[in-house]
Amino acid sequence: MDKLTKYQQIIQQLLQEYAAISSKDPEIETQLIFDTEHHHYQLVNVGWKNQRRVYGCFLHLDIKDGKVWLQHNGTENEVGEDLASLGIPKQDIVIGFHSPFKRQFTDYAVG
Repeated sequence: MDKLTKYQQIIQQLLQEYAAISSKDPEIETQLIFDTEHHHYQLVNVGWKNQRRVYGCFLHLDIKDGKVWLQHNGTENEVGEDLASLGIPKQDIVIGFHSPFKRQFTDYAVG
């Protein structure tokens, strides 16, 4: 299996696990968004709570240039660590919401 296919499968598996444990509120739906052609993956909450609209992406990952970019993490979990434990080397994970300057001080890829 090539690296791209492996990374796609790992990301989809992880997001499916997160979706299964997300909001238990029946008025809020967690949507899995997989754009496998352009390599964008998101978890989005959609619905209503206390007569207020709920909408927002709480997890966003991309695959760019052979690396997994964690673009947004609105969870309390260490998603980078989860990706690494599932088989993606830390040198292939970019914490995209950290500035390029800050990335050099992590165990993950700079870009």
